[in-house]
Amino acid sequence: MRGGDGNARSRQGAGSPRIDPFRRDFDMAQAGPVSRSVRLNGFATCLRLEVVYWRILERIAQANRCSVSAVLSYVDREVHLRHGGVRNFSGLVRVICVAWLQDARDMH
Repeated sequence: MRGGDGNARSRQGAGSPRIDPFRRDFDMAQAGPVSRSVRLNGFATCLRLEVVYWRILERIAQANRCSVSAVLSYVDREVHLRHGGVRNFSGLVRVICVAWLQDARDMH
């Protein structure tokens, strides 16, 4: 909630977060979707994710010393081998990104 001075402050109502997820420097461009052509195990496809997820995928790829396409190919192959596939691959990628961040945080 914004006060008359333009500063963000937490709301007092029930269910309101104690820490405002919309920090003063929050960049809404991170939420913008971007479509990229990628190769998943040799097949060309298009994947549409928000900018923030592409950035996380780049970090995962860097940590594994490979390309983003290699990370996505691995995810695609493993989900088919372990679970017979997935209906919402983009959603799976988003969850994997968040889980990777949580695991990285837990290790520190």
